[in-house]
Order: sequence, then C-alpha cells, then structure tokens
Amino acid sequence: MSALQGSNPDCFYQSAVAVLRDDLALALRAAASHGLAEGVCNHFSVAIPGDEGLFLLNPRGLMWSEVTADDIVIVDAEGSKVAGRHEVEPTAMFIHAAIHRIAGKQCVLHTHMPYATALTLTEVRGLDTTLSQNAMRYHGRIAIDAEYNGLALDASEGERIARAMKGADVMFLGNHGVVVCGERVDYAYDDLYYLERACAAQVIALSTGKKLCPVAPSLAETVARQVQGERLQSELFFSALRRTIR
Repeated sequence: MSALQGSNPDCFYQSAVAVLRDDLALALRAAASHGLAEGVCNHFSVAIPGDEGLFLLNPRGLMWSEVTADDIVIVDAEGSKVAGRHEVEPTAMFIHAAIHRIAGKQCVLHTHMPYATALTLTEVRGLDTTLSQNAMRYHGRIAIDAEYNGLALDASEGERIARAMKGADVMFLGNHGVVVCGERVDYAYDDLYYLERACAAQVIALSTGKKLCPVAPSLAETVARQVQGERLQSELFFSALRRTIR
C-alpha cells in the first residue's frame, strides 16, 4: 500500500515529501526570477521516493513566481491527479508522466526559455557543446528530438518524447523548448540555469556574424566530466536561491 494511502503515514516519508515540495516550488520561483518562465505554461516535476509512479508537479493556472509548496500537486504514473487543491494541465501529465516512467528520471524540468528555444528553431536544433565553457558541461549529455508533432495531448506523444531521450539528461525539442533532468532538484535546476546561459552565449555569438571558435571534443568531454564530478557548486547555488528568492 502506498504511504499516501495508509491511515498512519510514516513521518519520515511525509517529511521527505515536504522537502521535495519546497524544493520544487523554490525552483519554479527562481526560474521566474531568472526569466525562464512563460506565462502559466511549462512544468517542473520530481518523483516521490518510495511511491512507485507518483510525482510532484506544479499546478495549472499559476505563475511560477507565485507557486508555494502548498500549491504543488501529486500525480500518478498515468498522469492523473492524486492529491492537491489545483488542477493539472494535460500536456504536463502526458510529457512528465512518460519521462518519469519510461526514461526513469527523478526530476524533470520543461521550459520554453528564450535562448534554448531559439536554438531549437535552427537547422542544428540545439546547443554546440564545444563552444563556451558553460556549454561544455553538457557534452555527451544532450539528445535532440526534431520531430515536432504539435501539443502533447495524448499518451503516445509523451511516450515518444520520453523514448527519444535515449538516456540523455537534456533534450532539445525541435520548434518547442527543452527538457532538463536530474537526480535531484538542485542539480537539475543548476543545469537548467546554465543551459540557458550557454544557449544565450551561442545565440549572441552567432549574431555577430563572426566565425565561431569551438574547442576539441576531447577538451569539452574533460570539462563535462569535471563539472559532473563535483556538484557542490550546484548545492551552494540552490542554497543561495533559498536565501534570496521569495
């Protein structure tokens, strides 16, 4: 029986869920502060440990800047709302449920953030991970899905997107936006933030009309390994956001 269904939920479980609610809400407010939000669209989610298939998701109709822990909704593996005072937007249920279930990702952040989305509109569809130092951290971690099929309003499209990830942490969705995944909310948000910074640098560099100067792929691979090997900076960044984002 799920801990959510039991008559006496375990205190540790409830505490863990409360922490995840707070982290997810903080990530949403931070994203709004950093210009990564788009109206009341797009979604962040995180799997609930110990409850197979259940995950937390931001609700429909709220600006990211106003989301608090109490607003976060619980959704099941089929994308149906289990608990929460708000409704859930359909495309969120289909995309996030599929990525959690099929790709096995713990935290899933989906945005239409400006510079990353701009790159999905180009013939290359995504980030060149041999350009800026920020871009190099994603070397070998990116998948590109160029098959845009309109809004994800059924399970099959969400499942197609999840399978297209092929184990990658980051996926550029052609003509659409990006998905960034991680094992923890703080790591995923750090990757989301710096992904947009890397994409911005590439778009700005392209706008100069000058020839770009990439590094060797082997060096980009080294930088990616360095960043992934020590994530304290990600934790410190998220702690700073907790102190400064309201």
